[in-house]
Amino acid sequence: MTVDRETLETARRSLHGVAEHVLAGPQYRQNGTIRLRVTDGGFGTVQEPALRVNRTELVAGDRKIPMNGATCRELAAAAGIEAGGAEDLYKDGSGVGLDDTLGIDAEAAQHIGEFFGRGLEALTRFAPEITPVLWPEHFDLGISLDEVNYGVSVGDAFLDEPYAYVGPWEPRHGAFWNTPFGAARPGRLLPGATEMLDFFVEARDRAARDQVRREHP
Repeated sequence: MTVDRETLETARRSLHGVAEHVLAGPQYRQNGTIRLRVTDGGFGTVQEPALRVNRTELVAGDRKIPMNGATCRELAAAAGIEAGGAEDLYKDGSGVGLDDTLGIDAEAAQHIGEFFGRGLEALTRFAPEITPVLWPEHFDLGISLDEVNYGVSVGDAFLDEPYAYVGPWEPRHGAFWNTPFGAARPGRLLPGATEMLDFFVEARDRAARDQVRREHP
């Protein structure tokens, strides 16, 4: 599937806004957590209110509410909740206002959903004992294992396309570690969950070796 960068960016920003203002914020006010989960075709809450995004629709019970062309405030009202993010928990975010019109192209939404799905499969195979979390702050899916973060992002200010990343809590050095926070690989170079898994496994092994070298030079 080929989606142009501008269309993908608009959809990504809009879905990020929905994750923040329609799912995570209301869930936080009701249950004290902003954690979200990846679902088939999108993402959803982990506690009440029971809401999920399926490509271009917000699913609330038996209602399927079209998101493209709507605002977060309108979507929340249609679902019977009050829109708004989890205030004061983090500084970054989507930048989407409650009354901004959302632009969610169907192919772009499918592309984003499929990338999150591959990421979920790879992370689950990599560390089956840990439940991956979709965080609304940066709109990325990740886990932490042995003081290293592993995850996937559908794009952000660092890289404006989907990518997999590894972020050791303490810096590592070498050609593998190609970003300020650790290592990243564009999703186009990791076409399947197996390729993502291989990246995470290699990163885990390299992080462990580099840790040993620092402790025992």
